[in-house]
Amino acid sequence: MNYVCSFFLSLTALTCTAQSAKLPQVIPIDHPAIVTQEFIYELKDALTPECHASTVEVSNETVVASWFGGTKERNKDVGIWISRNANGDWSTPEEVANGIQEDGTRHPCWNPVLFKPEGEPLYLFYKVGPSPQEWWGLYMTSKDDGQTWSEPVMLPKGILGPIKNQPIQLKNGTILSPSSNETVSGEWTIHIEHSNEDAQSWSSSGPLDDPSEFGAIQPVILNYGNGKLQLLSRTKNNVIAENWSDDNGKNWDAMKATSLPNPNSGIDGVTLKDGRQLLVYNPTEKNWGDRVPLRLAISEDGQKWNRVLDLEPVRKTTDREGEEYSYPTVMQAQDGMIHLVYTWNRKTVKYLVLDPAKLVSK
Repeated sequence: MNYVCSFFLSLTALTCTAQSAKLPQVIPIDHPAIVTQEFIYELKDALTPECHASTVEVSNETVVASWFGGTKERNKDVGIWISRNANGDWSTPEEVANGIQEDGTRHPCWNPVLFKPEGEPLYLFYKVGPSPQEWWGLYMTSKDDGQTWSEPVMLPKGILGPIKNQPIQLKNGTILSPSSNETVSGEWTIHIEHSNEDAQSWSSSGPLDDPSEFGAIQPVILNYGNGKLQLLSRTKNNVIAENWSDDNGKNWDAMKATSLPNPNSGIDGVTLKDGRQLLVYNPTEKNWGDRVPLRLAISEDGQKWNRVLDLEPVRKTTDREGEEYSYPTVMQAQDGMIHLVYTWNRKTVKYLVLDPAKLVSK
């Protein structure tokens, strides 16, 4: 049975579960590009009350997903969870990292990012600390596609690792990791962390925005070829902001606003093999709030973005108040298929596979 069929057969039970828990009704998305749509785990099987900030990678044809989960974001019991899909079914999620320190104190974990450099093990980057203002970066590696993981390694001082979105790897092997800082005084700045092909040595670009003009975090890197890169960032300014580079990220121009709205919510994007750019974002302007709908858009040049589809129905009545579909991660596998995960009301992680040939701008 294919994924789409199994998803629709489980919708009745899943909808009943959601309604009994006073959660929004599960509504399948009807679009020709969608090959698979399902939850990584059903609501009734949740091992933590909340989850958020999911990430996905394909490692030797095994789909691996991760997220942070616990009683609530920022609580000390929040750890990093993993599930694998090697044969059509998701494994039972397991916690692979927590914030317990040598002295017994415990801090929450944050924002895992899966990434597989060419010819290297699978990396799982994440953060630990009482808050984004005080956290530090770590990583683990897996040589068996997420079945087992190394002991955590702390990144060098001043290096946080990818904050939310995946790094990219240039043709020469250089890894560019999109990162950002949040200070106790409230300043948000983005930067790029550079590494060699095995992700062992790191250096930082320094801030790429003026926090007095834009408060920006969580950038995504898009690659247009011939050294041309674009950064798109979440901001406090009700808009997605951008930076451009013409030399593979060695230098960047000043940050400026795009035409895309942003309700201070995480975004992600990927450069497709056919040269198009795919962006996933919440197309609203309510600061610190509205994370419905979650939209896919396509661009040829990074300037004009055309809507493809909304991954959750657009809010039409006040009965959708409080819903959240957010923090997407999107990547394209070697076979060309697009893999996408996102937060579903902080209760579970939704997963989709998309055929890029059927993603047509509206």
